[in-house]
Parts: sequence; C-alpha cells; structure tokens
Amino acid sequence: MRIDPAKCIGCGRCVDYCIVNSIAKTDGICKINEEECVDCGVCLRADVCPVHAIFMPEECFQYPRAIRMQFSDPSVQHPNLKAWGRGTEEAKTNDVTGKFGRGEYGLLLEFGRPCTGTRLTEVEKVTTAVRKIGIPILEDNPIFGLLEEDGSGRFKREFVNEKVLSAIVELRIGEDELERILGAVLPLLDDVDTVVSVGLVSRFDGGGKLPVIKKLEAMGIKVRPNAKINVGLGRPLID
Repeated sequence: MRIDPAKCIGCGRCVDYCIVNSIAKTDGICKINEEECVDCGVCLRADVCPVHAIFMPEECFQYPRAIRMQFSDPSVQHPNLKAWGRGTEEAKTNDVTGKFGRGEYGLLLEFGRPCTGTRLTEVEKVTTAVRKIGIPILEDNPIFGLLEEDGSGRFKREFVNEKVLSAIVELRIGEDELERILGAVLPLLDDVDTVVSVGLVSRFDGGGKLPVIKKLEAMGIKVRPNAKINVGLGRPLID
C-alpha cells in the first residue's frame, strides 16, 4: 500500500485503520512504512481518506511482494490452490469435510494472528525444525508452495523476508504420535518473534465428545473453552 504525498492533507484518519501499525503522520502528511505493510488493503477498503490518497501500487501485484496480499487480504485468491482467505480448506468443519480422518489429528500453527503479522523468517524456524524430525508439512496449503523442493522446510530465498498478516503451517499426525510431536513442536515456539496460535483438529466420537481433551489435560495443556467448533452444513464427506 502507498499514500500519494501530493494528495495527502495529513488528516490522520487512516492511521487507526492500519492493523499492523505501519501508517504514521510525519512532516504533516501520512506515510506508510511499506517494508512493514502487509498489503491487507484495510486502509483502502475502509474509504476513510477524504482525498483518496491511498492506493495499491503496481509492484504489490508482482512477486515476491504479491504473497503479502495473498496471505493478508481475505478477498484475494491464492493462485496455487484457488482458495480464498488464508488459503486452507476449512478445518473447523472437520466432521463434515473429513480433512483429518479418525486415528489422526491436524496440528495447525498460525503465525501472526491476531493482527500481529509475521516475517516468513519466523515461520521458517518451525518448518525447518519439524522437517528435521521427520514431520511432513501438508502439501494442500499455500505455505507448501513457497518452500524449497528439497524437503528441508526452508522457504525459497525470494520469499523468506516477506511479511504477511497470517500464515498457517498444517501438520498431520497420528493419535499415537500426539505426545511426542507436541513435546517437540511447542518448545520451538519460544524462539519465534510473533504470536503463534496452536490448534488441534480432531473428530467427535459416537457420543459427541472429544476424547483428545483428556489427553491434552494429562499433558498439562488446557483447552480453551471458547475454541471454535463449527458443525458445518450438508452431507459429511466421510464417516
């Protein structure tokens, strides 16, 4: 995103609309720190500028910069998966979509949310570490397309310094691997310089309960009572 200095009147209305605090008033006009901006487009869509000085420059649509918009603006489609939003199939409706089957869990690590943002350098700290211990990263995820093809978990060098609003790393693990993998992955987050939200996707049992909650509590992990659970609509895809 960019503000045209010739148009800006320095009213400052746009400053509070930047969710990553990259807009500031300097020398009588408002400026966007384009290195910190994630190109989410909120300031533009809010239509708060009385002189229409905010715009999306052409270079924001060019790679590697373009991934900022793709991972930050929910109205932009991820080109590799043709998915919207953060580019992943909705995991909160897992009992409908069956993305993660019975006998396995989906471990979701979301970097930069809520409204903190992250450099991919921070995500890479975890993707490289999980690959070293043999945990596969889901391919059906926009993150995977940015990784080197050697299986190292490293991002392609042209992308690694880009900043995005949110990026989700998805891992598929077996029920019998839960304690081992959580024990290996969670300590990695201490070295990450952003907020990381950890989600565990499972299936309800026949009685409408989630047995994994007791497993997590036995590990000293308290499940938040306001976790999102969507029942979904339509015919379930798998049993």
